[in-house]
Amino acid sequence: MDDQAKLAALRRHWDASDANDFEVEHDIYQDDAVLDYPQSGERIHGRRNIQESRAVQPSKKRFAVRRMIGSGDLWVTELVLTYDGVPSYVVSIMEFREGLVAHETQYFGDRFDPGRSRAHLVERVG
Repeated sequence: MDDQAKLAALRRHWDASDANDFEVEHDIYQDDAVLDYPQSGERIHGRRNIQESRAVQPSKKRFAVRRMIGSGDLWVTELVLTYDGVPSYVVSIMEFREGLVAHETQYFGDRFDPGRSRAHLVERVG
């Protein structure tokens, strides 16, 4: 699978995530994929378990991809994941094996105001 095909698969994945299409969303994963959430100390083994963990999550979710970058077997997506109207800023790191994701790590961060000491130096964006 070349880089353009992986980028297309990532677009399908994130579009399906936003549409709550749990089947298409998880087509990108190997059957033995691993998903890590370092901030909560969780590791989920297996495509079906990853899918179930997301399907049973009760919040209304929206996904807005800011950018995807990568090549070969390593791809990073920056996105805003909104749970019940509250945004979290997410970095998803996906490692491919034989054209499918074998390992994903997701990092989450909440929005915060710039420190007053540097407020005069920053440009506020999005």
